[in-house]
This record gives sequence, structure tokens and C-alpha cells, in this order.
Amino acid sequence: MSTVGPPRLLAGLDERPWVDRAAHLALHGTPPTPSAGELTGLAEGIGLRGRGGAGFPFARKLRAVTTSLRRTGGSGAVVVNGSEGEPGCLKDTALLLHVPHLVLDGALLAAGAIGADRVAVGVTRPDVERSVRRAVAERGTAGPEVRVVRLPERFVTGEGTALVRGIGGGPALPSGRKVRSSESGLDGVPTLLSNTETYAQLAVAARLGARGFGELGLPDEPGTVLLTVAGAHVVETPTGLPLPYALELCGIGTGQGVLVGGYHGTWLSAPDARTATVSREAMAAAGATFGAGAVLPLPHSTCPVGETARVTRWLAAESAGQCGPCFQGLPALAECLLDAAGGGGQGALDAVRA
Repeated sequence: MSTVGPPRLLAGLDERPWVDRAAHLALHGTPPTPSAGELTGLAEGIGLRGRGGAGFPFARKLRAVTTSLRRTGGSGAVVVNGSEGEPGCLKDTALLLHVPHLVLDGALLAAGAIGADRVAVGVTRPDVERSVRRAVAERGTAGPEVRVVRLPERFVTGEGTALVRGIGGGPALPSGRKVRSSESGLDGVPTLLSNTETYAQLAVAARLGARGFGELGLPDEPGTVLLTVAGAHVVETPTGLPLPYALELCGIGTGQGVLVGGYHGTWLSAPDARTATVSREAMAAAGATFGAGAVLPLPHSTCPVGETARVTRWLAAESAGQCGPCFQGLPALAECLLDAAGGGGQGALDAVRA
């Protein structure tokens, strides 16, 4: 793991591999206890978006959950999506493995703000489960109940309804119904569901305030972000960093091009990658999607079509098998791409386009 400038999310890891409760409090201080309105205002003020890929505004999620809770008059829940099923992503795993208290801080202060009586962390790796359970045990029994649930290590586990169903004891598969977690999520109650890094960023912002949070990064996208470079290197950097600098920090070049945003992202040509900067707005202007911060350079020794075929086959194998375009279309597309990579000529390319 590497940092550009002073670390926030990864603070303390230069001295220890796992930041325990005492070290965490010494580094960050006691977390505040904001109201729902204060937390929503903070999230809106810093433009906090989900860091799991979709980039949904966190303030809107908070408002939706608080509105549902006012309507129902019952209890709510907070869920941390700690499932990171895509091979090119590692940053959420790094947070839960090394600084789980920061993530728990964010989840618990959100729970306190909305009046939730339960918090759940959904994970897929046994080492991550052990780390989070250890952190929960250090905190004792005060506050909302915190459940740590290990789910199948599959790509679809990270889909919101799949995660919530799995934590609730059902199959960790998408529900197929368009029911918002803010209305009916874990145990059927209004649920605030967000990504691991999002809660860690929330914990940092709650301590620093909007002004302090904005001392790093771009004015329109303040703070730091976590990148996973080449599927193996986690980098914390302020927004606005030139992308080539992040690659160089990991000893990697742009190669033939860079896939930004993971397997559902966009390819940047090598020239475009050399002028790109780390921000959602800059990536969008370059025709790319920032997503969950996965940055995957394509080495000169790798066939682009062959690599695309490999990714497509992986996605086909990870299918939930619930809809035709995914269950039938992905294997067929993978075979067409393999044919093209093997020299299938124009016919293979036409089949891919079809």
C-alpha cells in the first residue's frame, strides 16, 4: 500500500499492519455523534458519493432512509458492503483487513444519526471476517448490535439486494425485484446500504468537517480516493493526481492502454491515460468511468482481444443465472471473442458485434 501526501484512510499503517482500537483513537480521536440532518449536510457539502462503483450521492441515500423511518416509525439498519468480488479491486479488502475501526466508525455514526439499532458487515474472505470480528470485539457491547456475516465469494454477492438477502440468511443472489433498501432492506426495515470505503470516508469527514476534509483534493471533488492498481497495489491519493504518477508509484506504465473502473469500466488509450487525472469528472471528460477506482494497465505482451475474452469468460462463470442476456449471452460472447483472438478473422469480429 502507498500514499500520496498525508494518509487519511491508511493512516497508521506505516507503523503497524493492523490498527487496533487504542491506536485508532490516538490517530483519529473519538468519533462525533452528528444528527441525521448534520450528517446529511456534511455528506452533501463534501459531495460524498458511493465508492463501490455507481457513485450514488450518499446524502440522497441518507434522506431516503430517514424519510422511510419517519413514515414507518420503526427501527432501521446500516449495512456495510464489504464484498469485493472483482479480481481487479482490492481497496475495500485492504481497509477491512488493516483499518477496520475506521469503517466501523462510519457505520456506527451513521446508525446513531438515523436511529438504527443494528449494523451488519457483509464480507466474503475469511481473513477479512477475522479482522472485522476482532475489531468488533475490541469495542465491547455498547451501541447497536454489529453483525459480521461471511457470504459466498462470488461477483454477484456484491449486488445490493444479494448482499442484504445473504446477511439476512437467504441466498446471496439478486432479488429480481426493484425494492429499494432504503424502504425495505435488512430484516425488512429501512436500511442504509453503502460501500466499505464510503463509510471510512464518512468517518474521516465527520471528524474533520467539510472545510478540513476539503484541504486535500480538488475543490469540486474534495478529499482522497483509494485506487487499486493492476489488481495488487492499493494507493491513497488526493483527487486531481495525474494518473501516470499513480502508475509510476507502483512501478507500472500505461502499456497499450488502461482499463479504468474495473470490468464494467472503460479503456483509455495509452496517450489518453498519460494525460488523465484521478477524478470522476476528469475520467468522464476522457470518456471513462471512475467506478470503484480499479486501474488495470494492459501490458504490451498481452493480446487485448484475448484479455477481453478472458474477462468475459470470468463474468459468464460468475453469472447468477437469472436472466437470458447474462446467462446465455456472456458465454456466447466469450466464445466469439476467443475465436477472434485465435485468428477467426472478420467473421469472428462480426459475431462479436452481433
